Amino acid sequence: MDTVISADGTDIPVYDEGEGPVILMVHPGLDDGTRSKKLAALLARRHRVLRLHRRQYRLDLKADGASCSIGQEAQDVLAVARAAGEPVLVYGHSSGGVVTLEALTSEASLFAGAVIFEPPAMIESPAAGEGGEILARARAAIDAGRPGRAMRIFVRQGVGMPVWQATLMGTVAASVARLRRLIPCQIDDFEAIQRLGVRLDAYARITVPTVLLGGDRSPANLAERLDALGQVMRASERVIMPHRDHGADLRAPEDVARVIETLADKVLRR
Repeated sequence: MDTVISADGTDIPVYDEGEGPVILMVHPGLDDGTRSKKLAALLARRHRVLRLHRRQYRLDLKADGASCSIGQEAQDVLAVARAAGEPVLVYGHSSGGVVTLEALTSEASLFAGAVIFEPPAMIESPAAGEGGEILARARAAIDAGRPGRAMRIFVRQGVGMPVWQATLMGTVAASVARLRRLIPCQIDDFEAIQRLGVRLDAYARITVPTVLLGGDRSPANLAERLDALGQVMRASERVIMPHRDHGADLRAPEDVARVIETLADKVLRR
């Protein structure tokens, strides 16, 4: 694992695999940077793949209770892209997609293209107190020693997944030690996106060729967010994977890799 230094002096752990034109991966929530291994391995057959470990999910940085903004994480993405030494294709999944969108608005010249997989970007201001109520309930569950319940609250009310799926995810996350430790980070991530607010006007200025990727079995609200982004991002293309959902990178990495490589073949130099 390599290290890149961000603008504020924070070290960024980066997995560096393969050779060729560069693909930079920004992982989703509830992940310690290892979730994308299978997808990265597929891409590394033809590309150099850089996978950063997002600071929002760095337990070593969270030990002192430090908060983390989407803007800080976007600066980390920019630092890794800059260190690559050439324009990269960036792939951002879920909340990592929101971080990626912010990076694209800041320094577009570092990027040849982007694939954004179902980012939970805010497209309208929430009803009064709605986001705060979800956060308060989730944090209360964590304080009560019930991280699984916190995860269920987030997945059901924050993401909009069905009750059965939220229950399953909460149970699995709470029963796996590695994931259980990351649940408070996931709630912090949700809060950071709430604080970022609606940024459609900024995203409308993105001119980097972008694929807005989704699955036809994902929650409806994620599809609505992709639609809203597609309406303002003129250089974007909407791609829907049939029979896939928000976890397609785990269950069907070949499908996701195919989309990324199709854009890479168009925008990256060989």
